[in-house]
Amino acid sequence: MADRLTDIIAELALANRILAHEGVLDAFGHVSVRHPGDPGRYLLSRSRSPALIEPGDILEFTLDSEPVRPPSAHLYAERVIHGCIYQARSDVTAVCHHHAPAVMPFVVAGKPIVPVFHLGAAIGEAPPFWDQQEEFGDTNLLVVKPEEGRSLARALGEHSVVLMNRHGATLVGAGLKELVSRAIFMCQNAEYQLRALMLGAAPSLPRGEIKLAGAISRLPNVVTRTWEYWSARVDGGSAIAPGRRNKLVKPARRKARHRR
Repeated sequence: MADRLTDIIAELALANRILAHEGVLDAFGHVSVRHPGDPGRYLLSRSRSPALIEPGDILEFTLDSEPVRPPSAHLYAERVIHGCIYQARSDVTAVCHHHAPAVMPFVVAGKPIVPVFHLGAAIGEAPPFWDQQEEFGDTNLLVVKPEEGRSLARALGEHSVVLMNRHGATLVGAGLKELVSRAIFMCQNAEYQLRALMLGAAPSLPRGEIKLAGAISRLPNVVTRTWEYWSARVDGGSAIAPGRRNKLVKPARRKARHRR
């Protein structure tokens, strides 16, 4: 279990950096994974910008979002999002909350994001909306109270994504790599949908195509292929695997010719 936990922690740190590099996360937002040996716990970084997260930043939390060991660093204020979803969904292994620029126009306008191309089917049919103000009145829009986290989890229901009015989005996955691909494809889909709307129309994929195309995006070979690609783009072209760092082979440098 020690080796497995070490690999998952390294994978979670890399997932943070991938999502930052691909424009899903910026200085804010966070991603977590359920503990591989204890479903009553989850792993989440200390409060830090995702692009900078390393394995040493990862902490363990109970599903009540309390740190297992007394923290020596600041924690994410919105960690209840993760704990409440893990409590409500035993099938969920990874959670991401973000405010990606591609998604923000839709949640500001209150307009649905629908799958408009084959990889966009990874989000499923039109994700539900959650409006914090409807239940809790005026807030600072952060999800910091357990009752707010539980309300968000109820809105998510059995979906893979929930849109948060004037705030951002939260999505889940059966695995960390699946979650990363869903988050990135979601943002690509939102960009294509908005551009297509500027041309006059952005029809959703039919329900049958969403089901079939969405299943393809979860295939192990597809998830592995995309993870390798995004990993190779992190850190200026270094492919990083859990527990180690593999430098891509660089072409040999030509010897300089001395002029006579």
